[in-house]
Amino acid sequence: MRKLTFTNARGESVTLGNSAPFLVTKLEGTGAVDADLQMQKSPFQDGRTYIDSLLDTRTVAIEGAILTHDPLERTKWRRKLVQVFNPKLGPGSLKYEYDGGVKEIKAIAEGSPILPDRQNSPFQKFLITFVCPEPFWLDEKVTTHEMADFVGGLQFPLRLGSRFSIRGSKLTFQNTGDVDTPIEVQFKGSCIGPKITNLTTGEFIKVNKPLLAGETLVITTAFGSKRVEIVKGDGTRENAFNWIDLESTFWQMIPGSNTISYSTDDGANNVTVCLKWKNRFLGV
Repeated sequence: MRKLTFTNARGESVTLGNSAPFLVTKLEGTGAVDADLQMQKSPFQDGRTYIDSLLDTRTVAIEGAILTHDPLERTKWRRKLVQVFNPKLGPGSLKYEYDGGVKEIKAIAEGSPILPDRQNSPFQKFLITFVCPEPFWLDEKVTTHEMADFVGGLQFPLRLGSRFSIRGSKLTFQNTGDVDTPIEVQFKGSCIGPKITNLTTGEFIKVNKPLLAGETLVITTAFGSKRVEIVKGDGTRENAFNWIDLESTFWQMIPGSNTISYSTDDGANNVTVCLKWKNRFLGV
C-alpha cells in the first residue's frame, strides 16, 4: 500500500495512490536528503576541521496518471490538481502512508502540476514536484505525556529525618526519531518559577514569573518559532519571553532516552505539566 495525501493552506486535499482517479507510477525523494558539511581550514593545516552537518531542503517528485477515459472527467481532475497544488498558497501538509506506517512533512508545490499532451495515450500523465523547507518526516500524531509525582526535595540534618518534598516529576521518554526534536511544554495551575529540565543533557527552561490559577504557561522550543506565552482563562495570550531565566536553554529531546523532570520554586501541589513532541526522521 502506498498513498500520498496533500492538503493545502485552504484545507483542500487530493489523494494520490494505487487506484483511480490518481495513480502514482513513480515516487522520488522520500529517503535521501543532501547535507552541507561545515568545515574550516587554518593556515598550514592538512585537510580541514569538521564543525557540523546541516541538512538541505528535501525535494519530493511524484509522477502519475489520471485514470479515466471520459473527457469531461479528465478535465475535472486536471482542474482539481491545478487548484490544490497551487504554489501561491504556500506550505501545505504532505502525508505519506506506506506499509511501515504514516509520516507527514510540510511541503510547497514547486510549480503548477505538469500535464503534458496525451500524445494518443488513453490516460493523462502528470508530474508534481514539492520542496520541503524542513527535510524531516514527522509522526502523524503528536506524542503527549502528562507528568505528575513527588520527587526530590530538601532534607535537613535533623534526627527526625525531616524532608520537605518538591512537587515535580522525573520520567524517561524515548525519542524514536533520527535527530533532535523540539518540544512543547504546558504548565497549568498556580505556582512560582516553573522549570522543565532534561536531566540527560543538563539543560533546563525556567520562567521567573508567578503562574496564577486558571492560567497556562506554554513553552515551545522549535527553531524559528520559539515562544513563551501565558494563556489566560479567557483565552487571551501574554508574551512571557522576557521572564525567561537567563541560564535557560530552549532544549530539544535527543535521539534515544531522555530523562525529564519539572519543579516549581514554591513546591506547588496543584500543577499539571503536559509534554508534547513529534519524532523526526531522515527518510521513510
